[in-house]
Amino acid sequence: MKKRQFLTTAASGTAWAAVASSALLSACTTAAVGESKPQPQAPAQAAARPGQAEQIYFGGPILTMNDAQRQVQALAVANGLILAVGTRDEIFALRGTETRMVDLQGRTLIPGFVDPHSHLGGVGLQAISANLLPPPDGRNASIAQLQQTLREYLKTSPEVKSLGMAFGFGYDDSQLKEQRHPTRADLDAVSKTVPIVAIHQSGHFGALNSAALAKAGINAATPNPEGGVIRRKKGSKEPDGVLEENAFFHSLAKIMPRLTQEQSIQWLEKAQQLYLQFGYTTVQDGRADPGAVATAIAAAEAGRLLVDVVSYPDILQMGEGAFMRGPYYGRDYKHHLRIGGVKLTLDGSPQGKTAWLTQPYLVPPHGQKPGYKGYGALSDAQANAQVAKAIGNGWQILVHANGDAAIDQFIHAVRASGPVEKARAVRPVLIHGQTLRRDQVPQLKELGIVPSLFPMHTFYWGDWHRDSVLGNERAQNISPTGWVLQQGMRFTSHHDAPVALPSSLRVLDATVNRTTRSGKLLGAEHRVSPWVALQAQTLWSAWQYFEEDRKGSLEAGKLADLVILSDNPLTVERHQLANLKVLETIKQGRSLYRAP
Repeated sequence: MKKRQFLTTAASGTAWAAVASSALLSACTTAAVGESKPQPQAPAQAAARPGQAEQIYFGGPILTMNDAQRQVQALAVANGLILAVGTRDEIFALRGTETRMVDLQGRTLIPGFVDPHSHLGGVGLQAISANLLPPPDGRNASIAQLQQTLREYLKTSPEVKSLGMAFGFGYDDSQLKEQRHPTRADLDAVSKTVPIVAIHQSGHFGALNSAALAKAGINAATPNPEGGVIRRKKGSKEPDGVLEENAFFHSLAKIMPRLTQEQSIQWLEKAQQLYLQFGYTTVQDGRADPGAVATAIAAAEAGRLLVDVVSYPDILQMGEGAFMRGPYYGRDYKHHLRIGGVKLTLDGSPQGKTAWLTQPYLVPPHGQKPGYKGYGALSDAQANAQVAKAIGNGWQILVHANGDAAIDQFIHAVRASGPVEKARAVRPVLIHGQTLRRDQVPQLKELGIVPSLFPMHTFYWGDWHRDSVLGNERAQNISPTGWVLQQGMRFTSHHDAPVALPSSLRVLDATVNRTTRSGKLLGAEHRVSPWVALQAQTLWSAWQYFEEDRKGSLEAGKLADLVILSDNPLTVERHQLANLKVLETIKQGRSLYRAP
C-alpha cells in the first residue's frame, strides 16, 4: 500500500425550476443580490494541535475513488479537511489527546456524493406536497389510489390551509393501471372548491381540477401557448385538465402562492435534509429563476445552507443577469453557495413523449398522429444565440436535451459558437442525453461536452420506453454509458430530483445493473462496474463542476465530505446495491445526518 498522503496546503448549483420557483420569486426578489452578511458559525469542535487529527476513521473499507490508491485502512480529518489517508499504523500516529476515534465496525466510508444534476427548489416543493409517486417510492398504482392519497392530504396537511390550495407530486401515467393522466373530473371528485394541482413525475405535465384551471384563467377559449399544449375533452375545446410543457409552466406562474422569504427558506431546508439522507454533500439547483437564486442567497447569508449548493440560473429568465457579475458567481463558495453557470432547455421528457426525436415515437401520445417525433423548445437560431452568449461570457452551460434531435441542436450550437478551445474551456454539459446516438458521442468528445446521463430511467421507465416510447432497439441504448466509456470519456450519473427521489443508491444500482421495474435487462453493453458508477457520482461529478481539486475523492487536502454506507458496494452482490443504506453524512468533518 502506498505511503500516507499529508496535508501541506489548504484546499483552495429543467422544468422543475419553473414548477417551484414561481412561489419563491415574490418572496425574494427584494433581497439584495450578493450583499454579504455575517454567517452564523457551527459549534466549535475541540481543536487538535497542528499535525494531529480531530477525527480518525478506521475499522472498515475506505474507498478513496482515487485510481492510484483505491482503498486505504484509515483516514484522518482536521479543520474540515482530510489530513491524511494510509495504513492504520500511519494514521494512528496522528492521534492526539483530543482526537475522536471512529470505528466503522465493518461499514464502508466513501466520499460524499456530488449531485451532477437536480433541482433543489423543486425538491422543496416535493417535500411539502402529497406523495403521488408509484411504487416503490409511493403507493399510487391507480387513479383511485391517487385520489385517496389526495383526500387524506387535504384532511391532514397544514400546507393546504397555509397555501390555500393543494399540490400533489409525482404521478406517472405510465405506471397507473389506467395508463393515462388524471383529468379535471378525477380531481374534481376529490374537491371542487380547493384548487388542486397534480404534478407529473417528469415535471413537464400537470393535471388541474376545475378550481385550479379557473384560477389559472384557462378555459375553452384559451389558445395553446408556444411550446405547450392544453389537452381538450374529446370532440370539444373544453380543457380536460392536463397541461403539457409551457401550458403547465405558465399556469403555475399564475396560481402559485406567494411565499414569505422565511417560508421559501424553509422549503430549501426541507429539501436539503432529503439530500443529506441520501449522502449528498454537494447539490445542484438547475434552471433556477431569479427568485430561486435570491432565495438561495438569502438562505446562504442566514447560515442555513449546510451542503454546498451550485446554482445554474435559467439563461432565458435571467434578464440582465446581475448575479452573474456578483460575488456568488465563480468557482469558490460563499456561505456554501456559488453560481456555477447557466441552464438552457431544448426539449421535454421521453417518458411524457415530449422529447424531440429524429425518429417517431413507437406509440404516439394522446391527440397525436403516427409519425409524431415530439418538439423542440427553441429554434436553431435561438439555441445558437443562447449557447454563444454563455460560451462568449465564459459561463459553463448545462443544456437539457433528451431527444437526439435536441442533442443535434445542442452540438450544432456549440460548433457555431466559435473556436472549439473556447467551448471546451467552459465544459458545457449535456443534461440527460437519453436518446444519445452512437454517432453523436465522438462529437461530444471533440467539443468537450460532458455527458451527464440518466441511467436511473432504466429502472423507473425502462419497460415503458421499450414497449411504448421508443421500441426495443432505441430503449436498449438510453443513457448509453458504454459508448461514452468506449470513447475514453468520463460521464456523470444523476437522479434529476424531484423527478425521482435523490437516491444515490438507486442511481448506483441503475448505472451498474440497468434492470427495469419488471426485472428485465436493458442495454447490457452499457452496464458498468460499481467502481466506475461510484466515480460517476463522486470524482467525475466534482470534475464536471471544476471542483476535482477539492472534492470527489478521499485524498489529503480535499474537503472532509464523507459518507458511511451499511456495506461495501464493491463486494456486495450487484443486485443488492439499491438495498444499501446511508448511515451517516459528514460535511467538512461535521456530521449532518445519521440514520435512525
